[in-house]
Amino acid sequence: MLVLVALRGEPQRFGALRRRVEGVSQKMLTQTLRMLEEEGLVSRTLFDEMPLRVEYALTAKGRGLLPMVADLKAWTEANYDRDL
Repeated sequence: MLVLVALRGEPQRFGALRRRVEGVSQKMLTQTLRMLEEEGLVSRTLFDEMPLRVEYALTAKGRGLLPMVADLKAWTEANYDRDL
């Protein structure tokens, strides 16, 4: 979910995404992006330039999830018991 939220604006490069998703390891971000791409939620664009550049962006399917992600975030914030 955090990656989807981080991609809600413009396309992002891997390093920018890693900075936006606090605490995520390089390995976990890589695995998450691959899974989201396989599910059709994120697109990966490779630019043939030197140095090579890769950008990740939400697909239409991924953008369709954003309202539900926002609702889940709001529910979590309203119902999370900080004393646990």
